[in-house]
Amino acid sequence: MSISQSLLEQSIQINIQHALQEDIGDGDLTALLTPEHEQATARIISREAMVLAGQPWVNALIQAYDPAVQVTWLKNDGQRVAANETFLTLAGSARSLLTVERAALNFIQTLSAVATKTADYVQQLAGLNTKLLDTRKTLPGLRIAQKYAVAIGGGQNHRLGLFDAFLIKENHIMAAGGIAQAVAQAHQIAPGKLVEVEVESWDELNQALAAHADIVMLDNFSQKQMVDAVQHVAGRCKLEASGNITIENLRQVASTGVDYISMGVLTKDVQAIDLSMRFNA
Repeated sequence: MSISQSLLEQSIQINIQHALQEDIGDGDLTALLTPEHEQATARIISREAMVLAGQPWVNALIQAYDPAVQVTWLKNDGQRVAANETFLTLAGSARSLLTVERAALNFIQTLSAVATKTADYVQQLAGLNTKLLDTRKTLPGLRIAQKYAVAIGGGQNHRLGLFDAFLIKENHIMAAGGIAQAVAQAHQIAPGKLVEVEVESWDELNQALAAHADIVMLDNFSQKQMVDAVQHVAGRCKLEASGNITIENLRQVASTGVDYISMGVLTKDVQAIDLSMRFNA
């Protein structure tokens, strides 16, 4: 799935308004220590190597708070930033720079962390046809932002939410009365929407194939089982691997020939990038 421009813009506005409100509240008390009309310039550096992500959020945040602040990007989203390298400069009201600093850095440190991790994982798949997917295991309120960052890092988006595709799992299958019934109902409810079925056995795989699922997720299949499944399916549907996959065995899993590998770790286990804003003397 891909993020539409309208959904992206809507999500950015929701995110930045929430960020400004939760941080500033009734006003930035400490910024009042700075003379009201004092002007300043500042640079943002990364203390570690990273893949930059988050420009649209920072641009919108600063535009919303103080449009007079000049924002100059020295790197663009998707580009690598070296440790201790300046990638952004700001110029304008000293009070404004101090007030937006944390909210702006929060977006960059989180989204760049996702993009950097994704890029590291995608690198493991170099030369193979398998695509790396994210999941819905995202930080509350940052679903679209994190999925944007995954795409910036070279990954692809799985479902954006519960609204854009079917992912039929064990409980859905039980409630519907079986895989065939669940897939048939899905095609009837929303013709043209992607229908994916999670299977845990060879028998369930055959049922999903017979039901004409678009994608079958092989949940916790062994290496040999995945190889056999790829040969058995022979292109009749797309195959996705999930469960017990790490960066250490990622390439090995991809070498089975599956079309996709989905990993929640890209968005749920985020270690923020260490950033710093420094005023110029």
